[in-house]
Amino acid sequence: MNTLFDKIWDAHVVQQVTDGPTQLYIDRLYCHEVTSPQAFEGLRSRGIRCLRPERIFCMPDHNTPTHDQDKPIADPVSRAQVDTLARNAHDFGLTHFGMMDPRNGIIHVVGPEQGLTLPGMTIVCGDSHTSTHGAMGAVAFGIGTSEVEMVLASQCILQTRPKTMRITVDGQLGRGVTAKDLALYMMMKMTTSGATGYFVEYAGSAVRSLTMEGRLTLCNLSIEMGARGGMVAPDDVTFAYLKGRPYAPKGEDWERAVAYWRTLRSDDDAVFDQEIRFDAADIEPMITYGTNPGMGTGITQSIPTTEGMGEAARASFEKSLGYMGFHPGEPLLGKKIDYVFLGACTNGRIEDFRAFASIVKGRKKADGVVAWLVPGSWTVDKQIREEGLDKVLAEAGFEIRQPGCSACLAMNDDKVPAGKYAVSTSNRNFEGRQGPGSRTLLASPLTAAAAAVTGVITDPRELL
Repeated sequence: MNTLFDKIWDAHVVQQVTDGPTQLYIDRLYCHEVTSPQAFEGLRSRGIRCLRPERIFCMPDHNTPTHDQDKPIADPVSRAQVDTLARNAHDFGLTHFGMMDPRNGIIHVVGPEQGLTLPGMTIVCGDSHTSTHGAMGAVAFGIGTSEVEMVLASQCILQTRPKTMRITVDGQLGRGVTAKDLALYMMMKMTTSGATGYFVEYAGSAVRSLTMEGRLTLCNLSIEMGARGGMVAPDDVTFAYLKGRPYAPKGEDWERAVAYWRTLRSDDDAVFDQEIRFDAADIEPMITYGTNPGMGTGITQSIPTTEGMGEAARASFEKSLGYMGFHPGEPLLGKKIDYVFLGACTNGRIEDFRAFASIVKGRKKADGVVAWLVPGSWTVDKQIREEGLDKVLAEAGFEIRQPGCSACLAMNDDKVPAGKYAVSTSNRNFEGRQGPGSRTLLASPLTAAAAAVTGVITDPRELL
C-alpha cells in the first residue's frame, strides 16, 4: 500500500523524533555559490569537517556570466561568490565543477546528465528548483542555508514528512504541446498554492510518454504549485537516459541498480492523501500574462475577466495586470515582444534547443528582438554543436551564449530592461525577476521560438 515517495522516504529514515521531525539521511547534496557560503562558515566556526565529502558536489551557476567565462568576472559581488565556493570546495575536500570545467553548468541540469542524480536517492540543494531531480524517481527538494550546514556536517536533515498527492494526466499531448505547457496548465488549474504541503507524483499515459528532458521540466515546476517536490517513477526511459553517464553505475553494479530501480513504483493499492486528474486533450500551448506562474492561459485564449472575483482577488489581479501593462479580457496573440530567453534549469537541455531550432530553421530572427539562447551546461553546448544546431540558429540570426542561469533571475549580466516584454522558458515571472521593471511571459521553447521569429506572441502550431 506504499507510494513511491513512502518507499524512498522510509528507506532513508535514521530516526523519528517523538512528536517532532524525521531525521532523514541524504544521498546527495548539491551546493552552488548563493546559499552555501554561510553554511561553510558555520562549519569553520565550529571547527568541524564534512561527514561524507564524496556525496557533496559544488558548482557555480547563478552568478556566472554567459560570455567571457575564461576571464575574471567583472561584477565584484558575483566574482566574490563564485571564488568563495571554489575556496570552500577546496578547503573541505569537495568535488567542484568550476567555470570552464566541461562538466559545469546549472546544477539541476548537470546532476542528471552526469548520472549523479539516480533513482531512489534523497537529494537536497539550497535552491527551490531541486524538485527537478525527482524526474529520475528520487525524493529531491530545496533547503535553506542552515539546513545546508546540517547536511554538510551530518549528511542528515530534520524534516517534517509531507503529505502525498498523485496527479494523473491521461491521453496524448497534442501537436506543439510540451511538458512546459503541461506544467503551466496544471498551475493555471491548481494555482500556485494548489499543492502546498504535498510531495507530488506525476502519473498517467501523458506523463509516461514524456522524454527524460520533459519529465525534468515538469518536476522542475512542481515548486511553483507550492509542492515540496515532484517525482516520476523510474522506467525504461529513465534507465536508457542514465546508462553510460559518467557517475552512473557500471557493469554488474548497473544490472543490480536497475533491478532495484524497477521496484520503485507506487503499489497498485497505494493510497495518496489527494488524487487529481487531467485530460491531455484539454491542453494547448500555454503562456502566462501575470506575475506568478499560475496566471497562465492557452495561447489562443484571452486574459480572464474579473467577473466573479472577490474584492481581494480582484485587487491582486488588477495590480498584476497593471504591472504587465495588460487588461482583463484582451487576447495575447499578436502582442509585441522585446526579448526572448531560451534556457534555465526548466528548459536549457538539448531537447529544448532542438525544439527552438525546429521553428526558426529557414526563418530569421525578427528585427528588434533581443534573444538570449543559453545552454544549461557545457555538455548541452557540445551536443548543440555536434548536431549542427548552432549552424541552424546562426543562419536564423541567433547566437549561443555560455552556460549558466542567465536571464532566469537578475543575479548576473543578463537583465531584461524595465518595461520590456520577455517571452521566457524559465520558471518564474515575478515582478522584477528578470530585471527591475521587466515583464516576463513564461512559455515553452516552441512558443519562445515562434515569438523570436515573428516579434509578437504567436501560436507555435502555425509555424510547425
